[in-house]
Amino acid sequence: MAAIKHNHFLHSLLLLLLPLIASSMAAAENVTQDNVLDWVKTDNRRFLKAMIRVGDLNRTIQFYTECFGMKVLSKKDFPEEKYTKAIVGFGPQESHFVLELIYIHGVEKYELGTAFGHFGIATQDIYAMVEKVRAFGAVITREPGTMGGGSTVYAFVEDPNGYSFEILQRPPTPEPLCQIMLSVLDLDRAISFYEKAMGMNLLQKYDSPEAQFAIAMVGYGSDQTQTTVIELKYNYNVTEYTEGNGYILAAFGTNDVYKSAAAVKLVTGELGGMIVSPPGPAPKTGTKTTVFLDRDGFKTVLVDNEDYPGSES
Repeated sequence: MAAIKHNHFLHSLLLLLLPLIASSMAAAENVTQDNVLDWVKTDNRRFLKAMIRVGDLNRTIQFYTECFGMKVLSKKDFPEEKYTKAIVGFGPQESHFVLELIYIHGVEKYELGTAFGHFGIATQDIYAMVEKVRAFGAVITREPGTMGGGSTVYAFVEDPNGYSFEILQRPPTPEPLCQIMLSVLDLDRAISFYEKAMGMNLLQKYDSPEAQFAIAMVGYGSDQTQTTVIELKYNYNVTEYTEGNGYILAAFGTNDVYKSAAAVKLVTGELGGMIVSPPGPAPKTGTKTTVFLDRDGFKTVLVDNEDYPGSES
């Protein structure tokens, strides 16, 4: 009988406490959400690499090394999977943003689409670099010059695969591979996505009604001439872009892929996008990553800083 009364007492007490427990859990969840979005702003993040598919790997490597001055950091063949991977850049992966080139055996050409725009290369001598591109026999789509009364001298060239590169005349910089340009359908919401989900800062915003476009530079730090940035471009009256199959993704370092994924999940719920690979170790390498699409469908990989380099993501 005493046991029955004791159980009845515990049951009654639990009924009284349940609303308080639920309220506390909800409050804790809200605090956790707020904390994880604040944490993103202080996370140790940097641009790691961009991955693209190329049709002639040796010719592409020759172009990047001879014309841009990049170095081959690694090259590895995967015969069973029928592809070869090469990493090129201006410095070691541990400290520099690099390009990962994927050559799928037997595939010579890719559709680049209209969504991906270009990469940016900073150089102290734009004219010498453009002349190297010309001597290589590659395409120069804009000769060096300024625009709209600005002081920055820039040019546009294409690599052997058709990828566009903006060459910018700048003083010495620790990150010569300085830009990824992506086309977006809603500039303000895209800015908000990268600020909240990726902890980036808005470094510049420029609207040109005459030219029918607006751009925003987002990245880490405060000086866009000294770091790599993402240039988000909104073209007036454009409501759709084609994805293509050349540009694959960009990868960024993080101290905690689990917290990063939690923040991304919150932001995608508000602004669009989706997580396509939950946080955790990759099956083959053990590298902890999480993969998501931003609101415009561009793929991003967040890689644990302690596990990079060495990821096959």
